[in-house]
Amino acid sequence: FSQQTTVDSAKHVRKNIIRFNVTSPILFTTDYLVIGYERVIKENQSISINIGQFALGKFSNRVAESLELKGNNGDFGLNTSIDYRFYLGSVNKYSAPRGVYIGPFYSYNHFERGNTWNLEGESYQGEVNTDFSLNIHTIGFQLGYQFIFWDRMALDLVLIGPGIANYNAKVGLDTSLSPEDETLFFEELNALLADKIPGYDQVIEPGEFGRTGSFNTTTAGFRYMIHLGYKF
Repeated sequence: FSQQTTVDSAKHVRKNIIRFNVTSPILFTTDYLVIGYERVIKENQSISINIGQFALGKFSNRVAESLELKGNNGDFGLNTSIDYRFYLGSVNKYSAPRGVYIGPFYSYNHFERGNTWNLEGESYQGEVNTDFSLNIHTIGFQLGYQFIFWDRMALDLVLIGPGIANYNAKVGLDTSLSPEDETLFFEELNALLADKIPGYDQVIEPGEFGRTGSFNTTTAGFRYMIHLGYKF
């Protein structure tokens, strides 16, 4: 009978978690929606995949005295990430996917938006159409803890996630502006991005985006997230 009980219990081991990222909607916008799936594949080891919509908050209609938003021509955003988790059996009382874990991760964010602006510059007054694109690649190593309540509900905390991130952004203009008006426009748009992207000021050197309307930089990155999930 004891052998039969062991076999039956093994059939009911729950190795899967489906989860929802609750941090990104708080930091960015409620349109930032990402779901994830975690699967235990070996003893105290799992793989986690996340995918969803990456989004930035809408720009204010009145940006500055010289710049006013006339309309949005559409948004598209994508977030995807993968991480491999090693649950530390030496410190965890329970088996995966519960307890302290460490492991590598990779994430990719892509965002693009079209806008129409009314610009009043030194030598130009009229509409300017822009196509803005942003790509962020991040690779790093994380430490986290996953709680399991009532054998079903999961609370996943990515506590520390240092890494290396590459940021690439570009704004395309379909209107010919003077160098002075381009600088004016990009400076105002740069202020908008700083307001919408947490940590933007620490990533982009002052004046870099304002001069060219683009940047490509690699710098230290960081990952911190809270997930709510269901174990099955």
